[in-house]
Amino acid sequence: MKVAPLHKAFQRSADSLRHRIVHTGQHYDATMSKVFFEDLQLPHPDFYLGVGSGSHAQQTARIMVEFEKVLEQVKPDLVIVVGDVNSTVACSLVSVKMGIRVAHVEAGLRSFDRTMPEEINRLMTDAISEYLFVSEPSGLANLKREGVEDGKVFHVGNVMIDSLVHHRAKANGSAVLDDLKLVERSYTLVTLHRPSNVDEKENLEKILTIFEQLSGRTTIVFPVHPRTRKMLEQFGLQERAGSLRSLKLIDPVGYLDFLHLMDRAQLVITDSGGIQEETTFLNVPCLTMRRNTERPVTVEVGTNQLCGQDIDLVVQKSFEVFDGHAKKGRNPDLWDGKAAERIAGILHTTL
Repeated sequence: MKVAPLHKAFQRSADSLRHRIVHTGQHYDATMSKVFFEDLQLPHPDFYLGVGSGSHAQQTARIMVEFEKVLEQVKPDLVIVVGDVNSTVACSLVSVKMGIRVAHVEAGLRSFDRTMPEEINRLMTDAISEYLFVSEPSGLANLKREGVEDGKVFHVGNVMIDSLVHHRAKANGSAVLDDLKLVERSYTLVTLHRPSNVDEKENLEKILTIFEQLSGRTTIVFPVHPRTRKMLEQFGLQERAGSLRSLKLIDPVGYLDFLHLMDRAQLVITDSGGIQEETTFLNVPCLTMRRNTERPVTVEVGTNQLCGQDIDLVVQKSFEVFDGHAKKGRNPDLWDGKAAERIAGILHTTL
């Protein structure tokens, strides 16, 4: 979702910005990877590292070993990394140690929670990058406080929103609502996968309690992340989840189907950073089951509200939405579908 707009922008600048796409294989599930490439009209990757699953250390190490081989073969002038996953920091470290500059797309975001692996990835990547492309004002403030030179930092907007803007009309043709027998603005869309929510039985039970309390007011659509499904089975909670008639546990869906589900939802409950951003742009109410967010603009000006794992608060805020009292928001500055164009323009003039 973040690479696709860059690919399209670089294609338009092919004479000056030749690029290659590397898929590390960190996200290896077919639905979460292959289908997204197809939906986003991305070409087959030039390199597929196939690192698969493993602990953070194992996965990061495998990426570093395999990505080094790519750099030795290609010898690029610049490596662009996106987001905050293990691939981001692994490829950045290898590149810098080989004397290759790094550009970080979505730089400067901070949750200030160092128990989150993503926070460590963000901090390390930003510390060694030469280009820091920022999506929201908090990123500018964070990098300034950390002493990053102003000349390295560029407020360009949000490439995730670029993808949404580009594909929204196509997503409107999705049949997913009909397939699931849903009526727009009458269902709640849920995505939960973070360890803080699904790796402990007590917290997963809290989520099911929320579903039970909301079930009389809404249909709940839950595309179940493989991690979450595994934990439901491990904790013996499948039968409890299955007993809720208004809860639709479905397999993960592709980008276009999910975008349509999100665009037509009455409410979204999530722990995903990207979905906080997308719901703000779509003006769909969002309740985030985390105590913090690295995307504060979605709370400050958008439709997002932080609820942590507070059952009563999630239920209260949900009922406010159902009763017509949803939080109103507006679109953050530069979230206009042109972030990748700005990035391409900066690289064209500075590389």
